Amino acid sequence: MATPRPLPEPAPAMTANALAAALRPLAPVAVITGAGVSTRSGIPDYRDHQGAWKRSPPMQIAEFTGSLRGRRRYWARSLVGWRTVAEARPNRAHRALAQLEASGLVGPVITQNVDGLHQAAGSRQVLDLHGRLDRVECLDCSRVIPRQAHQAQLEAANPGWAEAATRVATAPDGDADLADVDYGDFVVPTCQACGGLLKPAVVFFGETVPRPRVDDAFARLAGAGGLLVVGSSLMVWSGYRFVRAAAAAGQPVYVLGLGVTRGDAEASGRLSADCSEGLEALLDAL
Repeated sequence: MATPRPLPEPAPAMTANALAAALRPLAPVAVITGAGVSTRSGIPDYRDHQGAWKRSPPMQIAEFTGSLRGRRRYWARSLVGWRTVAEARPNRAHRALAQLEASGLVGPVITQNVDGLHQAAGSRQVLDLHGRLDRVECLDCSRVIPRQAHQAQLEAANPGWAEAATRVATAPDGDADLADVDYGDFVVPTCQACGGLLKPAVVFFGETVPRPRVDDAFARLAGAGGLLVVGSSLMVWSGYRFVRAAAAAGQPVYVLGLGVTRGDAEASGRLSADCSEGLEALLDAL
């Protein structure tokens, strides 16, 4: 595994009451969320509290598009792992954020997660920065279908695959670690409209976030009084750039979560707490 880049010292510690007092005059604040928000919904995260990989890095876009072997491995594991995301339900952190939006403290939620749980919890101003795992897109004709429809195609083309998979370990983003599996006979369905290459409608590692989506996120941030980072290590640039932009614009940045983040140097303070407990404490302090 790659050695994680050095992280700054943690931002100054705050209580929930102090964080509420700091955010109140900035309302509405923008929020960036990461994998730490969804772990209590049963969806694992990629990194530990120091920003290091907990497991092998995920599929890269070049391997997915350039290798049938890579696509077979991805979709075979995803066939099994999808049920974790499909069955996941919002947890206390998602519900607390929705309540904070209803209270007027929170405005746009820019999420790096691809599980759709913010919307399921009732948050209305959500931007899915990295896309949605419940959609599948054709890279040739741009057709988009529900993941559940593609799941049915995967299962029909590979009967008994999910039941035959043994020694399954749940992995992040609808993936599953399968032991002692030969992917060589796995059938990868193509687009039913054009025969093209199907890909989950999410941003893979090594892929760039679409420019219009980035511009939308910057516009939402510019209309907020400050920025709150919840449950993200900010190790990838796609999220960290908004912390840099907020700091450059003089918008205060605060962090809520466990472990240090790449953005702690720009943060005015942090509430070190589990996302669910910290957001509920923040809600109670208002």
